[in-house]
Amino acid sequence: MAAILGCIADDFTGGTDLAGMLVKAGMRTVQMIGVPSAPLPGDAGAIDAIVVALKSRTAPAAQATTESLAALQWLKDAGCRQFYFKYCSTFDSTDAGNIGPVTDALMDALGARFTIACPAFPENRRTIYKGYLFVGDELLSESGMRHHPLTPMTDPSLVRVLQRQTSRRVGLVSHDIVARGGMAIRERMARLEREGVGIAIVDALSNADLMQIGEALDGMPLVTAGSGIALGLPQNYRKAGWLGDDAAADRILAPPGLRAVISGSCSEATNAQVAHFIAGGGPAHAIDPLRLAAGEPVVEQAIAWAEPLLASGPPLIYATATPGAVKAVQERLGAERAGALVEDALAAIARGLVARGVRQMLVAGGETSGAVVKALGVTGLHIGPQIDPGVPWTVTLGETPLALALKSGNFGGTDFFTKAWSTLA
Repeated sequence: MAAILGCIADDFTGGTDLAGMLVKAGMRTVQMIGVPSAPLPGDAGAIDAIVVALKSRTAPAAQATTESLAALQWLKDAGCRQFYFKYCSTFDSTDAGNIGPVTDALMDALGARFTIACPAFPENRRTIYKGYLFVGDELLSESGMRHHPLTPMTDPSLVRVLQRQTSRRVGLVSHDIVARGGMAIRERMARLEREGVGIAIVDALSNADLMQIGEALDGMPLVTAGSGIALGLPQNYRKAGWLGDDAAADRILAPPGLRAVISGSCSEATNAQVAHFIAGGGPAHAIDPLRLAAGEPVVEQAIAWAEPLLASGPPLIYATATPGAVKAVQERLGAERAGALVEDALAAIARGLVARGVRQMLVAGGETSGAVVKALGVTGLHIGPQIDPGVPWTVTLGETPLALALKSGNFGGTDFFTKAWSTLA
């Protein structure tokens, strides 16, 4: 049987986040890196869901739309029955996109008159109430996301944010409706559609809400959301007889080998994880963007530093820095150049570490993860057990498998860099 659910993620860690949630819900899932040029490889095995992970979150809107439509066509050719556009739980975007333009393009391609937008992920303290997005107890605009170097989020109203990005009318399914269950949600969505609304923000405060919302999405051609909604979709597939109860959906065989950690994210969560690792005595080496810009052999020096440490435990190589430090570098180099220098360097370091026997690697940051998997030539991933909400272990498809944990910058507990290894069988 062909895969049931076809997903398009706007960055790599977002893809593994979604894939991990699907596995947690009992769906055997693979993640492809970029739009594949051929059908699924033979070693993908039996699967229920496919995630195509793009690097489109901060790309120009036209490019993001083109890539997303190509991913949609590949997933349609793979036989998927429902489609899912996944973005970050903090709705990372600018007034120009890319959430709105990509949603519009996918709806047009599928002939969909109505869909939802719901980035809620209560396990990671992302909730929506009256259309306002909260990060923990703070409005999005008061959280660390207001300092994001590429997509600063200064408006917590998702209705307003999305309406600035789309020509479709944006509405709201408020929590009082969600609390009444799937039928009430469906009725509200039908009414909004009759009133000319094309996309509705949906409130959610708990996993129970996500389950009710998921039930209401049965048969909807396109769902747009963070990863949380993935918890509520498999119940529909089981009712239809498309999906069995697979208790081993997260089973992977991790390759033996040396371990390392690479961190490029500058989020508050990753800064805390780096500090915790260093405070616990973990070996750590910082990458200086200014030295990179000056043409110094930063990559070679980092690999040489790490090589003698690999046998005794995972070393950390990081470009993670505080918002003030990031701003100072960007003012000197420009945001785009600074980001590209760091991504390219960390990707080259990852490639050098794999050449020296690393087979198990943690990578922190969506942009960093994208650069690393590209440098390593990764085409696809089997999704395994969850480390923290939204962050699973994966094993690459191909002749030389690697165990990779690709972590969104905002995700994971403070001790993530140390505890992740205990999850890997």
